[in-house]
Amino acid sequence: MSTTATTETELETTSLADLLQRVEVLEAEQSKQIKKKNKLTIIAWGGNLDQIWPTTILATTAAASGMESSVFFTFWGLFAIVKPEVRITGENWMQKMMSVMNPGSAQKAKLSRYHFAGAGPAMFKKLAQDHHVATPEELIALANDLGVRLIPCQMTMDLLGLKREDLIDGLEEPIGAATALAEMRDAAVSLFI
Repeated sequence: MSTTATTETELETTSLADLLQRVEVLEAEQSKQIKKKNKLTIIAWGGNLDQIWPTTILATTAAASGMESSVFFTFWGLFAIVKPEVRITGENWMQKMMSVMNPGSAQKAKLSRYHFAGAGPAMFKKLAQDHHVATPEELIALANDLGVRLIPCQMTMDLLGLKREDLIDGLEEPIGAATALAEMRDAAVSLFI
């Protein structure tokens, strides 16, 4: 019996030592993990009204709920933060054509579907007004007031020939993709709209 008791004790000791070692490894791995913040980061790549609207609604709702909130405007999404009076931008004919094909500002945005030669956005905006839903341009202003970080993409600005003065006031300095990824890395919620 003493041999059996010794073997059981050794097994229990070995198992306990093994478990403690496993716990130490898990704790070491956990300490290397990125701690997520109470933060929302949105990559706003779409410039259509039905993409700008949810982007601004989610960003302002997050900020009003106490979350850190940031929106990184890139590619067609960048046109949502162009000043309404800015129409043709760029230095060469290709950049100028891109600016003509993409209306500047959230006010001039089209729907991705059901555009109906301009009637679609007007109907959508009328429905929003009837239901007391703020417009994207009002939500962008509210986002600024709530401390949402509105960040333009430097590479897209260069690509499309947009200058800082072409963009609305209240934006952060333009950043690149690496910095945008760093924004997303510690966010509890990251969206691509």
